[in-house]
Amino acid sequence: MAAAKPKYRQDENIVENQSLSIWEALIPVLALVGMLAYNVFVFGDNAVGGSNQFILLMGGAVAAVVGAFKKVTFKTMLSEVAENIRSTSGALLILLMVGALAGTWLISGIIPAMIYYGLQILNPTIFLAACLIISAIISVATGSSWTTAATVGIALIGIGDALGISLGMTAGAVLSGAYFGDKMSPLSDTTNLAPAMAGGNLFSHIRYMTWTTIPTILVALLVFIIIGFTLDTSGEADTSSIQQAITGVFTINGWLFLVPLAVIGMIVRKTPPLVALLVGTLLGAVFALIFQPGVVAQLTGADTLDFESAYKGIINAITIKTSIATDNPALSDLFSAKGMKGMLDTIWLIVCAMVFGGIMDAIGALSRITEWLLGMAKTTFGLFASTVGSCLALNITASDQYLAIVVPGKMFAKAYEDRGLAPENLSRTLEDSGTVTSVLIPWNTCGAYHSSVLGVSVADYFFFAIFNWLSPITTLVFAAFGIKIKQLLPKKS
Repeated sequence: MAAAKPKYRQDENIVENQSLSIWEALIPVLALVGMLAYNVFVFGDNAVGGSNQFILLMGGAVAAVVGAFKKVTFKTMLSEVAENIRSTSGALLILLMVGALAGTWLISGIIPAMIYYGLQILNPTIFLAACLIISAIISVATGSSWTTAATVGIALIGIGDALGISLGMTAGAVLSGAYFGDKMSPLSDTTNLAPAMAGGNLFSHIRYMTWTTIPTILVALLVFIIIGFTLDTSGEADTSSIQQAITGVFTINGWLFLVPLAVIGMIVRKTPPLVALLVGTLLGAVFALIFQPGVVAQLTGADTLDFESAYKGIINAITIKTSIATDNPALSDLFSAKGMKGMLDTIWLIVCAMVFGGIMDAIGALSRITEWLLGMAKTTFGLFASTVGSCLALNITASDQYLAIVVPGKMFAKAYEDRGLAPENLSRTLEDSGTVTSVLIPWNTCGAYHSSVLGVSVADYFFFAIFNWLSPITTLVFAAFGIKIKQLLPKKS
């Protein structure tokens, strides 16, 4: 994930409430799922425009009523909500900067150049497999699925659309590769957080993850290769006309790639993501003025570019929706960017999700659900299955990838030790089921972010995010057959 993990997250207190029964803890969850299901049925894809946000607040209200009956004060609930929202402040700012970056990268010709050259190199047969591999390389290098989606992910979505490939397929391939890197890179915050919660070592954790992660990513890659050979696309024949339409509006050259390379380089050198995105946005603005003065002038309706029109064009690209007209109607959707304003629906969704998660934590529901799942672990496989279930439940209820690692990590660490299991078992399971499935939940911070940045709904890419939903299944298969279940070494006397 791109957002830096708040330092207090791994040390935060997990609220317990022994007077709360499991059924009482599940009431807000069941109410939320039921209300969301009906809301999506009524509003369809438009549900994320506001109605889902209100439903999350209603779910929080149900949780608050349960908490009130259990003598949890309103002040306590608000305190946990405030802490939850504070923990996502970095992610919210990153969302705004991604909107700004997309705007300047569009008008500077960076994204059009990526599409132009991508159409020359990539064809439908290898495209999806290439998306996975490219995203995996960038994500391993940066340690960030968020940065990967905001840079090469946006470009790959555009290339796929031009080739006539389903946006859901392309997004699924991008996210499969991006989350492979998010899991395996030592630069990733979740990769560092999981062994910290389990009591293990970072590089031992990474080595142990390869046993489940490599087979899973290879299966995903194989599926995308097979899909590539069976694709019947309409876009391939139109490639030359699309390229001509691009060069008819933008000046395309290799110098434009200096900007994304600079951003990726900064992330690799552990520059804070917000700083890297801001620099990328400003460099995009400079390159727009150097290489695309006519495009910038066009945005303001000016005949020639002067200081006022340049300023207005750049600020508009950063802040509001920008569209570039071309002779090819296929490019009308490709050559538009949301700006910072276009990210507000997603920010609203995350804030409302944090309200629900904060109240659930305050009343002790999160820890109660986790304890209940832990109580069902009568065997080694049951312990692994309970960990997976806990991570999935917290990604749904807490809407936060970090809490899906922190809470089960704290609650299950002693159980693994008592069973004679090395901490790598727990840390690997936390990543296999907590890190990667967060992007499959529409109201989770990760699901909301990637859906907004890539412009593809979670429902459209869910099935094709093969690596993400297959990972928890793989870890359960390994547990069921006792494959690579590391035992604790006897302590030296």
